[in-house]
Amino acid sequence: MQALQSTAFLHPSPLETLRRSWQHSAALPSYNARATAKRRPLTLSASTATAPKRETDPKKRVVITGMGLVSVFGNDVDAYYEKLLAGESGITLIDRFDASKFPTRFGGQIRGFQAEGYIDGKNDRRLDDCLRYCIVAGKKALESADLGGEKLDKLIGDLNECMPIDKIRAGVLVGTGMGGLSVFSDGVQALIEKGHRKITPFFIPYAITNMGSALLAIDLGLMGPNYSISTACATSNYCFYAAANHIRRGEADLMVVGGTEAAIIPIGLGGFVACRALSQRNDDPRTASRPWDQDRDGFVMGEGAGVLVMESLEHAMKRGAPIIAEYLGGAVTCDAYHMTDPRADGLGVSSCILSALEDAGVSPEEVNYINAHATSTLVGDLAEINAIKKVFKDTSDIKINATKSMIGHCLGAAGGLEAIATVKAITTGWLHPSINQFNPEPSVEFDTVANQKKQHEVNVAISNSFGFGGHNSVVAFSAFKP
Repeated sequence: MQALQSTAFLHPSPLETLRRSWQHSAALPSYNARATAKRRPLTLSASTATAPKRETDPKKRVVITGMGLVSVFGNDVDAYYEKLLAGESGITLIDRFDASKFPTRFGGQIRGFQAEGYIDGKNDRRLDDCLRYCIVAGKKALESADLGGEKLDKLIGDLNECMPIDKIRAGVLVGTGMGGLSVFSDGVQALIEKGHRKITPFFIPYAITNMGSALLAIDLGLMGPNYSISTACATSNYCFYAAANHIRRGEADLMVVGGTEAAIIPIGLGGFVACRALSQRNDDPRTASRPWDQDRDGFVMGEGAGVLVMESLEHAMKRGAPIIAEYLGGAVTCDAYHMTDPRADGLGVSSCILSALEDAGVSPEEVNYINAHATSTLVGDLAEINAIKKVFKDTSDIKINATKSMIGHCLGAAGGLEAIATVKAITTGWLHPSINQFNPEPSVEFDTVANQKKQHEVNVAISNSFGFGGHNSVVAFSAFKP
């Protein structure tokens, strides 16, 4: 996809020498990828890297001007982060349906969700929750960016300078890993029990993964780039990366971008149970999501939506937008190894981190905070840590935390909700804890902000998201500095 082509690769970077020496010392796997990965462990130190020059063109610098979400902790960004800082768990027994016969009976289920007037009554009743979460989070993000209500309702595509934005140059890119799963499940059940005539005409439109972006654009009149990306649990970061490149290439001034998911339904829960991916700590759900703990037994399902408003610095300054933070860059790669397991040698993740830093114009030494993917799986947690160690030599300077320890794994929405947590860490100077750290893995060797929040001035932060299929994504943020 063209939108995913980074401008960072158009010229050599000081990090390229590091990359070439790494690849020379550990050749890419050939025909037997797994065997080669085990035979050739990578060792990578980035201590001698020199930072590339960061972007200075205000047309190509990308800033965050709004944030919106729907979460297990509610629909307010500040309240969400306060709950995270307090170390609260949003994981409870599922009561949306009878889960008593499932081996896993808990998750980060959203309760009492209200569209709060952001969706009209008829559509609020019809829409899959995946779409409802998307629309509410997207509109809240625009309100945060001082583009709510009548400011977007006045004109569509009018180039009059008195208008806050040109809607032809404003796009939407909200992805989802699973799409409208409830609508899909209900449609299949209707077909089996009552025949094809009882399938709702909304079955296809509300089930397909692009409809969240489409409905938000239709509602708001945003006529710029519009599509969705679906790369499982890496979805949101892929969307951030693609949206930023639309702005950098001059194709859009502003993008509403993130991820949404609503998969805590019988078929969703049952599917992950069948994958043997979920924790079964039914007697104590709040402690079930425990990344990097030696007693972890799988991830915990979550749901919600996390959306950012990203725009060019030039555009944001012209309209007097509230600039929250800066998106520095990102990258996407593929493990090309296994449907669900990460590469043993960490090559896919490590190369993704390096490419993200290159795209951002950042050296490894400048990074001092990582919002980790950290799902609480036996293999995945340590695979991520080992890959990070290949890039960052001095683990003492970096703090890492796991948002999923409190809200569960929100799948396609995970990166969106975690990007908001990352930006809030930058703006508040406080890192939320990784809770449920009872028996830490000794090989982690990072400060995981165990169980208690910590004050920390973030220089550069990266947020990692990885998905089934070997999809890797890393995005970098910092405080905005004119």
